[in-house]
Amino acid sequence: MNQERLEHRTLPTVLGQLRVRVGGNGPAILFWPSLLMDGTMWQGVAERLAERYRVVLIDPPGHGDSTALTRHFDFSTCAECIVQVMDGLGIDRAHYVGNSWGAMIGGTFAARYPGRVGVAVLMNGTASPCGPAQRLQFRLMVSLGRLLRGIRGPLRTSATAAFLGPTSRRDRPQVVAQVRAALARVDFRSVRWAVESVVIRRPSQDALLRTVRTPVMVVAGIEDATFPVAETRAMAQVIPGASFVLMQGAAHLAGLECPGEVSKLIEAFIRRQG
Repeated sequence: MNQERLEHRTLPTVLGQLRVRVGGNGPAILFWPSLLMDGTMWQGVAERLAERYRVVLIDPPGHGDSTALTRHFDFSTCAECIVQVMDGLGIDRAHYVGNSWGAMIGGTFAARYPGRVGVAVLMNGTASPCGPAQRLQFRLMVSLGRLLRGIRGPLRTSATAAFLGPTSRRDRPQVVAQVRAALARVDFRSVRWAVESVVIRRPSQDALLRTVRTPVMVVAGIEDATFPVAETRAMAQVIPGASFVLMQGAAHLAGLECPGEVSKLIEAFIRRQG
């Protein structure tokens, strides 16, 4: 399966029209990427699962071919978007896979809509609020991005370093190229609303995640510089019954860096849960 064989759909949500790519047959799996990435981040994983699952790759609000953002939002609104995507595709219940931003709202989705989710795989995320150092870092990023009118120059270099660890930067030139291309496509006037909402204004989710009863697997990349392993492990510890997996040779975008290993983890977890 390649991008040309995926059906492109545009669906209305509370945060504008979202572009999704749909393919394959079987139980549905929804994929939501990291900030600054679009649904194509999951292409390699989807190719490996589409023979047995219906894969849905989401361009999040303000990213890719989805409607540009013009305001802030909260995680509950993003979870509502997931439900509206499912309704638009006629999906009653789906497995869910999210990375970073996708992991954070995946926890919200599982807590708020337990009847709509099968299993949830939350990768490279956190349940913690934004700390002072990260808040300052991202405020500077927003200011520089607005000045440069995009993610270019030193900002693109620092974003690539935040996403990819030494293994990918050394051994996976095609992944580095994909990340740099995705960053070049970003409409910063739009995504800065998402950066501020997801990072700078991020709340603690500990109390909400303690209510989750969905089977959850939390995955951390050992080389992740954005959310260190201890932070992602802490997310797993507040979710009742959650399992935790540490991936070697992966950083913040494990699904893009290691699609074969990630697809096996997802399918094995779904099968273990029946």
